[in-house]
Amino acid sequence: MHCTGVCHTDLHAAMGDWPVPPKTPLIGGHEGVGDIVAIGHNTVDSPVKIGDRVGVKWIAYSCLQCEQCRNSREQNCENAQLSGYTVDGTFQQYVVSYVTCVTPIPDGLESASAASLLCAGLTVYRALKYSETNPGDWVVLPGAGGGLGHLGASLLSSVSEWSINEPSAIQYAKYMGRRVIAIDGGEEKRKLCDELGADHWIDFTTCKDVTAEIKRVTGGKGAHAAVVTTASSSGYTQAIDYLRENGRLMAVGLPAKATLDASIFFTVFKSITIHGSYVGNRQDAIECINIAASGAVKVHYQLKPIDELENVYVALGEGKIAGRIVLALQ
Repeated sequence: MHCTGVCHTDLHAAMGDWPVPPKTPLIGGHEGVGDIVAIGHNTVDSPVKIGDRVGVKWIAYSCLQCEQCRNSREQNCENAQLSGYTVDGTFQQYVVSYVTCVTPIPDGLESASAASLLCAGLTVYRALKYSETNPGDWVVLPGAGGGLGHLGASLLSSVSEWSINEPSAIQYAKYMGRRVIAIDGGEEKRKLCDELGADHWIDFTTCKDVTAEIKRVTGGKGAHAAVVTTASSSGYTQAIDYLRENGRLMAVGLPAKATLDASIFFTVFKSITIHGSYVGNRQDAIECINIAASGAVKVHYQLKPIDELENVYVALGEGKIAGRIVLALQ
């Protein structure tokens, strides 16, 4: 392994506080990049070879034979194995994985950048891909600047729950030709979102009515879609208010206990679609990585030695990390 990313899923695996418990003891991590040094002798028709640089992501294994796999929903495979959750993950120098499920990393994309995309980047990419939006449509991205913490009563909850805070969402949305409304807090996040190409910025710390501002920007009609990565139920509830008719709420965050309390009347009256989007399949991962390799997506991350893992966990739990963390293994 060259390196591995760290995210809130790893922290929840260590704490064991999700409704679906991990299989412990095990080694955590699910955003790893490294070189193949050996392939099992009885492996047939391997799509990768020794020396290839590949990524090991959350979905370590899918059977490719069940109903979900046959319908390209490998992440929902009946027999799925999860890196760092049900099988040993990427917080180690050597990892055993599956030739059919690792993701080839193209030349020109550094390993640390690729690692940062294998979970959060992939997840927001797929959510945008399946949002049924078109070029020119408005997409709302709460937490767009990679910020952690609270969006008060409006959008983001505390980091004691799991959320994806991924600035690459703006870049993938712009790559797809969408118009982006970025929501986060503070001047630093504003500058980052502007640099990444957001069409409009809303600072939740100063904006008195986020829903009204979204409707103002979109000509009074509301956004076509929202990709909600927060762990707070309020982030989902509010999206029903600022989405236009036939809008799509892409539910991405994985809070352990929060529930979705949306207005049934307005969900039906406005023909809103609520779509749960969970990581991505093998093709989604390849597309996500290749877009970044083309230069369309620039990853913002902090590189630390693997010895810092425990400190990173503490900082994640306290909400003191913005953006992505990558640990060097060599």
